[in-house]
Amino acid sequence: MSFLLGLTGSIGMGKSTTAALFAELGCALWSADDAVHRLYAKGGAAVAPLAEAFPAALVDGAIDRGILKDIIAADPTALKRIEGIVHPLVGADREAFKANATADIIVLDIPLLYETGGEGRVDAVAVVSVDEETQEQRVLARGTMTREQFLLIKSKQVPDAEKRARADYVIVTDTLDHARAQVQDVVADIRRKIADA
Repeated sequence: MSFLLGLTGSIGMGKSTTAALFAELGCALWSADDAVHRLYAKGGAAVAPLAEAFPAALVDGAIDRGILKDIIAADPTALKRIEGIVHPLVGADREAFKANATADIIVLDIPLLYETGGEGRVDAVAVVSVDEETQEQRVLARGTMTREQFLLIKSKQVPDAEKRARADYVIVTDTLDHARAQVQDVVADIRRKIADA
C-alpha cells in the first residue's frame, strides 16, 4: 500500500513547482489539472458529454476551456453542470493512476482539496504557502489574468491561513532551495512512518 499525500495550496503559491520536487524524489505524481487537460483533449472522456451539454465549447474535437469560462460567466448554473460531468471522470482518472502506481508515496496534486472535502481520501496533506504579496506578484506576472480575476479566484478558495492550520505539512515556497529542503524533510518523515508501520 502506498502512502497518499494530498498536495494543495491557493493560486500562485508554487504548487506545480513543489509537485515536481516530490517527483524528483521518486514519488508518483498525479495532477488534477493534468487530468482535466487529458479529459478535455481530443479523444478525452469528457469531450462527448460536455459537447452534448455545451455544444459551443467543442472546437476541433476537443473542449475549449476559454469558451467554457465564457459560458460559466454568462450562466450561473453552468459550473455545477460542468462539475457534475467532469468531477466523476477526474475521480476515475485518479483511481486508475493510484491502482497502477508502484511508488511508496503517491502525491495527489489537487488545487481544491479542502474545497471538495478531498482531505478525507488521503493519509496526510501538504499545503504550499507564501506571503500574499509574493502570491499576487507571481499570478500577475503570468500575464493570464487581471488583478480583479485573481482576487475573485482567491475569494472562492479556502483562505491560506485556514489551509495551513488544517495541514499535516506546510511547505513555504519563498525560494526554490527552501522549498526543496522542506519537500525532502516531508518525504523523509513519511518514509519513516511507512517503515515504522
